[in-house]
Amino acid sequence: MTMTLLTIANHFLFGGILSLITITNPLSKVPLFITLTKAMGDDKKHILARRACIYAFGIMVTTLFIGALILDIFGISYGALRISGGFTIALLGYKMLFQTSDANFSPESSNNDYAFFPLALPSISGPGTIAVIIGISTEIAELKTIPLKVMAYSATICSMALSCAVVWIVLRTCKIIARILGKDGMEVTTRLMGFLLICVGVQFVYSGIKTLIGGS
Repeated sequence: MTMTLLTIANHFLFGGILSLITITNPLSKVPLFITLTKAMGDDKKHILARRACIYAFGIMVTTLFIGALILDIFGISYGALRISGGFTIALLGYKMLFQTSDANFSPESSNNDYAFFPLALPSISGPGTIAVIIGISTEIAELKTIPLKVMAYSATICSMALSCAVVWIVLRTCKIIARILGKDGMEVTTRLMGFLLICVGVQFVYSGIKTLIGGS
């Protein structure tokens, strides 16, 4: 049981971090954050970054625990969800790979609060992130024992917290990152993340097909 718990912890912790970091693509948030906060002082920027990540974490955790319930209410199978979520994630990755990732947003003044919208939702915890988390919740729901589910939920929540912490660090240091990478460097990074996101989406589709075939 110990090895099984350790395996589950590693799978959901590191798998969750990889999926969430890829889907949130922290570096792609730099241009949006700089645009939104160009009229703000450093203290207000730091507060905004922290609140946005806290809100995003709350959205992720809520999605993790009510995702399976929503599927039961609407009669959606885990396999079907993983396939549709995989296609959604892959399409987002395709957009990042071949197009721009974030649309420009023009703030009206420095007094507006952009922590929840558009930073937390849909920038950090958007449709792709929600699809990934619901997909993870279906994997947890299929675990056989309560200890395994508790470990999987704990590891997943840790992966969410670490992913949001990475986003927070990026937003806190966005000026330095933008100066180091430059426009071309950020575009290359975004395209690389897009390719990785397509891989994550394909893996979700593959897992969903196996679930449907196994349940038939």
